[in-house]
Amino acid sequence: MTFRPGTEPSTRRRGSELTRAIYQAAFEALAEQGFGALAFDKLAPRAGTGKSVLYRRWSSPDELLLAALRDPVVGFGGQHVPDTGSLRGDLLELLNRFAAVLSEPRGRALHQLLNDRGRPPRLAAAIKELVIVPHRDILLGCLRAAAERGEADPARVTPLVASVGPRMLLGESADKGFVTAEDVVTLVDEILLPLAAPR
Repeated sequence: MTFRPGTEPSTRRRGSELTRAIYQAAFEALAEQGFGALAFDKLAPRAGTGKSVLYRRWSSPDELLLAALRDPVVGFGGQHVPDTGSLRGDLLELLNRFAAVLSEPRGRALHQLLNDRGRPPRLAAAIKELVIVPHRDILLGCLRAAAERGEADPARVTPLVASVGPRMLLGESADKGFVTAEDVVTLVDEILLPLAAPR
């Protein structure tokens, strides 16, 4: 490939590719250094762009982070409902996927957000809206379907029971820094299935 004198190939990212690179950089910075690392002058070099690009798109770092959390690819905006035909299969699929996310930059950033008391209040609301409630509601649907098949006690189809799995994974990840597939199997077989079993 040849280029005219004075020109060079463009390697700059644009559009959704640039936006998601910025979101990814924000999650990585937050996971490594906390909320203060999201200052635009610190974040722009990590994202491979200029801080003026960030200022044009978002009014503040927390606005950027809200957008990143909502992104269906890099963030938590995309949710998948398992349908394996059994409660155990559904729980394993959903919780293994959540455990994998917790090991990624977005998952490590989530830990920072949950533990950082200095975070803006609307970020706490966004975490509940985009992460906690959707996972709880998906699990609630799995429990409801299991109760209809006779696999679960209808009295156990509650938001509290549905929140047990994700909360325990968050705690395990915070304690150890990771969650293994064996951890998920133990959680499902020794805690969640007995908790939901028909009486």
